[in-house]
Order: sequence, then C-alpha cells, then structure tokens
Amino acid sequence: MNYIDEALIEIRAGNGGSGCLSFRREKFIPRGGPDGGDGGRGGDIIFHVKDSINTLIEFHHKKILQAQNGRPGAGKNKTGADGNDLILEIPLGTLILDQATNNLIQDCNEPNKKYTLAKGGEGGLGNARFKSSTNQAPRKTTKGEEGELFYIKLELQSLADVGLVGFPNAGKSTFLSAVSAARPKIGDYPFTTLRPNLGTVKMGYGSMVIADIPGIIEGASEGLGLGLRFLKHISRTKSLLFLLDPINTELSPVQQFKKLHQELKKYDISLLEKNIFVAVNKCDIFEDSKPLLEELGLELSKLNIRNLYPISAVTSLGVKKLLEKIYSSFN
Repeated sequence: MNYIDEALIEIRAGNGGSGCLSFRREKFIPRGGPDGGDGGRGGDIIFHVKDSINTLIEFHHKKILQAQNGRPGAGKNKTGADGNDLILEIPLGTLILDQATNNLIQDCNEPNKKYTLAKGGEGGLGNARFKSSTNQAPRKTTKGEEGELFYIKLELQSLADVGLVGFPNAGKSTFLSAVSAARPKIGDYPFTTLRPNLGTVKMGYGSMVIADIPGIIEGASEGLGLGLRFLKHISRTKSLLFLLDPINTELSPVQQFKKLHQELKKYDISLLEKNIFVAVNKCDIFEDSKPLLEELGLELSKLNIRNLYPISAVTSLGVKKLLEKIYSSFN
C-alpha cells in the first residue's frame, strides 16, 4: 500500500432542497388551499476516525468530495428527502487544516470518533408555510440553503509515545523489530525506511508505542533527504530516543548527536522540550566504548541530558533497562 500522509481536498456539504409551490386540487373541494411541502436538508460531511487505516491514500486522487443534496418538496405537503451524509474514513492522528491559512480546524485524535466538518444546507419552505388569515393562497416559497464549502488540507501525524531519531543505518529499524512485533524493512544501505513505522512494546501490564521515521541527514530541516517530510510524525510523542552509530566512519556519536539536535531545533524547537534519551547502538561489536561514552556524556551534560545508554539492538544488550527508563518517565 502506498503511504500518503498529506492531501488537499475540497469538501462540499449538500444543498437544501427547494420548497414546493402547490395548491390542493381535489374533486368537490374547490378551495383546497396551498399544500406545497418543504425541501429536504442537505447531507453533512463527516470524518470518521478508524484505527484500521494508516494512510490518506483514499484522498490522493479524489480532490472534490460532495454530500448529497436534499430533494425538493412536493404537493400534498410532502417534505423532500434529506440528502445522505458523506462519511470519510481517516487515520487516527489526522489534522484537518485550512488550506489558505494553515490554521487547525480539527485534530482527529480520538479513536472511532466522528467529526462533522461541513453541515448541509437547510431545506427551503413550501408555500403551505406562508398561509395566513390574510393570505389564503400564498405563492411564496424559498430555496434551500447552500451547504458549507471548505478547502482543507489533511495531514497525518502518527500518535506514538516515543520517537526514534537517528542517521541512516543507525539501526532504528533493527531496534524497533527487536522490541516490538513491527517488521520494518531492514537493509545494509541508507534509507531502507521510507515511511514511518509504529511498534507497540509490551511493558508489564502496560505498553508504549515507538515511531521509527526515515533517517535524518544534515540539512533535513531545509528539505534534504526524507527526514523533513516525516519529522511531523514525532511531534506528538512524549519522548525522543536518539540512536547513535559508533561505527559510522564519517561522524562520531558526539557529532551525530550535535547534528541531529541542531536539525530538530531548526525544524521545531519545541521537540527538544520532550524527555530525551540517548542510546549508543552496536556496542556488541564496538571495542572500548568507555572513552566514547565519557565524551558523549560530557556533551549531553551541557544540555542537562542524563539519559545515556550503551545498547545492542541485535543482542538486546542494555535494551531492557533503556525501555524501562523510558516507560517510567511517562508516569
């Protein structure tokens, strides 16, 4: 399935049906009077949050979505049928934004909840509504109201407790597959992760959700690589886990952390207000990690970050302790 996390669409609620102009005409009743019925109400546009959906692909090619119009009224005081609502299923965590201003209209963050965004127009009045003691044969009717129209942007932001941050090939996908049932693509080359992956980690009687996003490279905050597009998926998390690679031949773990920290700061400084944990991965194959950890710990202390852990996603070295510390920080 293609992963689509943004969509621009136009939504139109249904128009109300027009009121009817009609007079009662029956044998032996010469003065039947007005009997035009009201028009039906237009259908609403409703967004329904579904846990079973994790992409906005259904909106990729549908740019205009319209609910059914209400039917016009009829003689014999018959009210027109209401238009059917249009129910659109969206993933949990979808933001509905105004296209022009980018202002938030609705944060769809409650499972299985329905949000009515555009309301259908009310039906018009038939001429029977205008009968009075001074006007026994009114010829007045009203048209139905137009339904609401919105130009919106849908933006999916995954709901997770922990966001994994790291350079390509740091071992994020391996870590996620080791601690959860998620099975992200793993390969010995950069950018094997091309879309966010979520994994649920069982913690005693509870659990936490970890989000793995594509590797961040220097310049991601300015649009380089895949990181910028997916950084929004860690904006809702409670904690960030920086996963560093000690066998990276180009950047030391200290340099990796500095560059990752800087990219997040440029993208959204509020991300750095979350609980931050730092793990040096692949410690099972990296000899003499003590000097490296001391250097990194000194750098982290400048930012008042005390959560530094040597781990191995492959052998599970230190992983349990790291997960317990992260989980305990939520309470």
